[in-house]
Amino acid sequence: MENSYALIMAGGIGSRFWPKSRQRMPKQFLNLVDRQSMIQSVSERIQSMIPKEKIFVVSTREHVEILQKQLSWLLPSQIIYEPYGKNTAPCIGLSAIVLSKRDPDAIMIVLPADHLITETKLFQKTLQQGLKLIEQNPDVLVTIGITPTFAATGYGYIQKGEKQRESIYRVKKFIEKPKLDKATKIWRSGDFLWNSGIFIWRAGTILDRIHKYMPDLFFSLQEIVPAIGSKDMDQVLKRVYKNIKSESIDYGIMEKSENVLVIEGSFGWNDVGSWEEVYKVLKKDSAGNVSRGKAILKDVKNSYIESSDRVVAVVGLENIIVVDTPDALLICAREKSQDVKWIVEKLKKSDRKKHL
Repeated sequence: MENSYALIMAGGIGSRFWPKSRQRMPKQFLNLVDRQSMIQSVSERIQSMIPKEKIFVVSTREHVEILQKQLSWLLPSQIIYEPYGKNTAPCIGLSAIVLSKRDPDAIMIVLPADHLITETKLFQKTLQQGLKLIEQNPDVLVTIGITPTFAATGYGYIQKGEKQRESIYRVKKFIEKPKLDKATKIWRSGDFLWNSGIFIWRAGTILDRIHKYMPDLFFSLQEIVPAIGSKDMDQVLKRVYKNIKSESIDYGIMEKSENVLVIEGSFGWNDVGSWEEVYKVLKKDSAGNVSRGKAILKDVKNSYIESSDRVVAVVGLENIIVVDTPDALLICAREKSQDVKWIVEKLKKSDRKKHL
């Protein structure tokens, strides 16, 4: 469809990937699981569907040099800057007003910058289904759900409602990340999908929903519209964004909205949300270890060890994660990899900015 655009959200800091992911070089710009960075992979994945000139990236001024180095084809006009991270609802709302001004009939494919997808053709086929749904019903909001393979506690869930056609359902309910006992019941029921955070909709439609369910955000965005493309844009954005509430698109819009469809997808998806997930997707040796860089291991099993510069020696341990960088070292149990985010919060509170 000629009026289709891809929007890559690349504003996160990836705090669960400390000490490699830092404010100056966050997760989406790292080569965690592939020869390419996460953002290079997602942009390459979408280019056979959407022309380069219709791919937009949401980022910050701080990362513009990295972004333009890794995506050398990206024009300055294709970068949408956020002055502060305020979660996905403001990010998507800002992008919708920018794209609407460029093309009043714009359809947005919203993609996180930091997901792993191994079956590209199946992924693209799923997106094409979504575009067709928008063409048939411009007022619908489409999200992509992933067929769950285990009782995940790190993902949100989407409950399937009435079946519309093969692999397409009305959304009955969204559930935030559950605890293990609830996640197990959800998984066994067969009625739920993982929430991928991938969306397809008309820019005008999502703005209508923001107007209805998040009016404060909508009217803040309207203050920005006259400044789009002008030299005053940065100044206006900073002023307006200071007063915008941080909110996810799921909680702010999707959980409340009518006419929401989910397409069930199975294309090798992983949100790569922690070092544990990196360990799971990479090839392991005969002892179940992933060893990267200058590591020496003896009697080590089922562990992830990475060293960028120094020699790291590990003896007689199992199920651990070790990530060594020039100025910081992480050692943790694999089962505690989600708690790495706590370290970043601790560093912020103790004002250790050089380690962030």
